[in-house]
Amino acid sequence: MQRSNSGDVRYDDPWYDALASGWGESAGPAEAVPPTRRADGADVYLEIQRSAAFQEVRSRYRRFVAPAVTAFLTWYVAYVVTATTAPGLMARPVAGAVNLGMLAGLGQFLTTFLLTWAYVRHARLRRDRAALELRWDAQELARGRGGAA
Repeated sequence: MQRSNSGDVRYDDPWYDALASGWGESAGPAEAVPPTRRADGADVYLEIQRSAAFQEVRSRYRRFVAPAVTAFLTWYVAYVVTATTAPGLMARPVAGAVNLGMLAGLGQFLTTFLLTWAYVRHARLRRDRAALELRWDAQELARGRGGAA
């Protein structure tokens, strides 16, 4: 945090270089604010982001999430479309008062829990250790450059 010449407080945030429109602007005449150089901490994070290890963690994440979201949304839309376009099919009894629509609806809850379990397992086995190593690397780089970690 730095005090500017006009007395208001400016935050040095490497991820958000410009103030939002109308946010934090003084009531006086508009003054030109020179562009600030990114802090050393931002350079560390950009270096980590460009690293092969980070790209591998991100690709592992995408390889799991993209197919999982596609499959789950397809299953959800199929359930909703079937329920609205084929009510006779969904009303077909399976066992006593339980019909196909009820089983499909419960299947939505079941797949939500299964998908959550699969995501947590995938993250624990394939991404968490690499992400933790990246965090340590970022902290060590920040300390080496005099930044706060």
